[in-house]
This record gives sequence, structure tokens and C-alpha cells, in this order.
Amino acid sequence: MKYKKTKSNITIIAIIIILLIIIVFFVTKKVNAPVFDNNGNSLEWSSTEVLGNSSDLVFFSVDHGEKVSGILNVTGSVQGGYFFEANILVNILDANKKVIRAGNGNAKGDWMTSGPVGFDAALDFTKLQKGHAYIEIHNDNASGLPENDKSILIPIIIN
Repeated sequence: MKYKKTKSNITIIAIIIILLIIIVFFVTKKVNAPVFDNNGNSLEWSSTEVLGNSSDLVFFSVDHGEKVSGILNVTGSVQGGYFFEANILVNILDANKKVIRAGNGNAKGDWMTSGPVGFDAALDFTKLQKGHAYIEIHNDNASGLPENDKSILIPIIIN
């Protein structure tokens, strides 16, 4: 009789442990709600990933997934030759990755290098539609050739 009670106790404990593991898994799993465009089409958007040439990003003062509003002074550092005449493009894109506000930043030092170069810019989020968006750091492509374009997309939420 003791053996059956012990066996049933172990079974109950095992079931409780399994249930706790399942609960912890679902509670800690980050789920992003789907984003839809004006036509009801689902858009892929993740607040956890920097897109594009993300390995070129050394530092940026706005974290991916951060809520932003108003006029925001940002700083950053990129490597890989993003500047022309000390200028870099820093745009605001909607969830469809279309430019909704074009902007630029200025190098803080020697910009004629493929190494890290610091920059600053002012981004204006006033009167923009709230929701998912991106800050795009784009090279100032003097050639104008699309094959020379490169950019980094930082997901944000306009608040």
C-alpha cells in the first residue's frame, strides 16, 4: 500500500512540474502582435531585431522597440563608410518601410574612414501616425547607384 501512495505522489509531483514548465514557457515567451496595413495585410515587424546592415551599427541612442515622440536628438556610431561630405541620412520609415520623414545627421569627427564614425541628428516625430515604425540610418550614396546603398533599420514605436 505504501508503494502505491509513493508512486501516486511522484506522479502528481511530476505532473505539477510539467505544468509549471509549460506555464513558465508561455509566460516568458515574447509574442509580438501582428501588424496590419490599411488593406488588412499582415506586415512582418519585430521590435527585437535591427534589420539591414546591422553589423555596421556600433551604437545608437534609441533602443530597438523603444517608444518615441516629439523632437528627439539622437547620437550614434556606424562603420563601413556611410558618410559623404560628413553627411549621413537618418530617416523615419513607416511599418511598410516607406520614408515618412527624411532627415540627415552630421559626423562628429573624421568621416573619411571605414572605421566607426560618430554622428548626431534631430528626428521629428511630431504629427506622425502612432504605431510601429523604423529609424533608418542610410549611407549618403554619392554615386546614386542602388548597388552602393546600405542601411540599418531600427524598429521603434511612435507614441
